[in-house]
Amino acid sequence: MVPLGTPMPEATLPDIDGQHLDLQAYAGGSPLLVVFVCNHCPYVRHVERLLGEIVDAADGLRTVGINSNDTVAYPEDGPSGMREQIARARWTFPYLIDDSQDLARAFGAACTPDFFLYDKAGRLAYRGAFDTSTPKNGEPLDGHLLREAISKVVAGEPVPEPHRPSMGCGLKWKNA
Repeated sequence: MVPLGTPMPEATLPDIDGQHLDLQAYAGGSPLLVVFVCNHCPYVRHVERLLGEIVDAADGLRTVGINSNDTVAYPEDGPSGMREQIARARWTFPYLIDDSQDLARAFGAACTPDFFLYDKAGRLAYRGAFDTSTPKNGEPLDGHLLREAISKVVAGEPVPEPHRPSMGCGLKWKNA
């Protein structure tokens, strides 16, 4: 786990149309939520629509989705699947491709979805779960853990620890 307070890794990645986005420039001094996601994961599909609603409603927050999965082994996570997911989930934030998987390694991302919330200074303020629900556990899908973290970080306040770890499918790493 990357410690809280760690600076955000520098990165520029392409989106599904080949347009490159620099994370630091995109944040522009605002809090930034970086979410490692993919199209096929049932945990991501479970939260994707509500995730879009939460981040769209969060004034002062920038958000970016990153897909680091091996798209040769998981072709449904490639650009066409990502386009379907954007439409299905109604995401308005940039969705980037980490084909080398270098950024996932730099972040210490482990699963999808995996949430990394950075403060205005670009330091990690929250790394944790969306809420306590999973696709089959019957807990309410409400995003309360992420909502609280966003609210605190946008207000310039620390997010109380401990942070509940993200839950999801393991990242699909390429064979070395």
